[in-house]
Amino acid sequence: MNELFEVLFSINTLTATLRLATPIALAAMAGTVSERAGIINLGLEGKILGGAFAAAYASSLTGSPWLGLLAAVAAGMAMGGLLGLFAIRFRADHVVAGVGLNILMLGLTGLLMQVIWGTRGASPTVPALPTWSIPLLRDLPVLGPLLGSHTPLVYLMLLAAPLLWVWLFRSPAGLRVRMIGEHPEAAATVGIRVQRMQFRCLLLAGALAALGGAHLSLGHLSWFSANMSAGRGYMALAANIFGQWNPLGGALAAALFAFTDALQMRIQTLQIPWPTELVQMLPYGLTIAVVAGAVRRARPPAALGRHYGPDGEG
Repeated sequence: MNELFEVLFSINTLTATLRLATPIALAAMAGTVSERAGIINLGLEGKILGGAFAAAYASSLTGSPWLGLLAAVAAGMAMGGLLGLFAIRFRADHVVAGVGLNILMLGLTGLLMQVIWGTRGASPTVPALPTWSIPLLRDLPVLGPLLGSHTPLVYLMLLAAPLLWVWLFRSPAGLRVRMIGEHPEAAATVGIRVQRMQFRCLLLAGALAALGGAHLSLGHLSWFSANMSAGRGYMALAANIFGQWNPLGGALAAALFAFTDALQMRIQTLQIPWPTELVQMLPYGLTIAVVAGAVRRARPPAALGRHYGPDGEG
């Protein structure tokens, strides 16, 4: 048990937690942005997967991981626009539209893998993002080993959470977004273009979730593999609910899920006679438990999932 205690509080476990939390946290923030505007974003899984593929393919094609990031952003915004087309313009059920996007991206990325790389498993190695070592930060005790050396998307995640919080809760634009999610009819009466704002939020959400996918294929690894998202989009939904539709709360919840993921990987290296399958279930079991507990006390935006027409009718 001493070995387990050391694993729990080791710098290596906490550093791995930051890396593993990045795609979940970015997708959770994406869920916060879109759902604060009244759009249920169940398509986060597909956006992560699509972003991971677009980043890997563009990086392979151009030799530049930075262009891979731009491709991921473009793909994420396209997926956000597609979700908006069905959920806002065609007034489809938000949950059905989101699930449809997930299924579409799962099939499309699998097909494109076979067409482009001739494989169903994993792509060839692609140019990956560099690891940044922050000169002053890396020399600090404790924080240095934890925060001093990561890929750019880890730092983006750490900056995005407080910046989004300020935007949502301390700016006029954020107030308009939250007003749309609570009472779109009232928002329309003060001149807010409800559907236009919802589309913009979906575009931003798509970019954030796709950057989470880019972290998987260009930051955490250096290739794309089939179903690479592996349920992280659904974890992000749970983190968003557990965090009460707050980007800071969602990021902290994502870190909790990532900690259990890092822990299960470290436990498997120890000489502890626990079933491997049981250990691997830790992050998913925690997700289910969190959702079951959080849903009871969660208070989502009042107009979440409700359609709003251009004529002002719900």
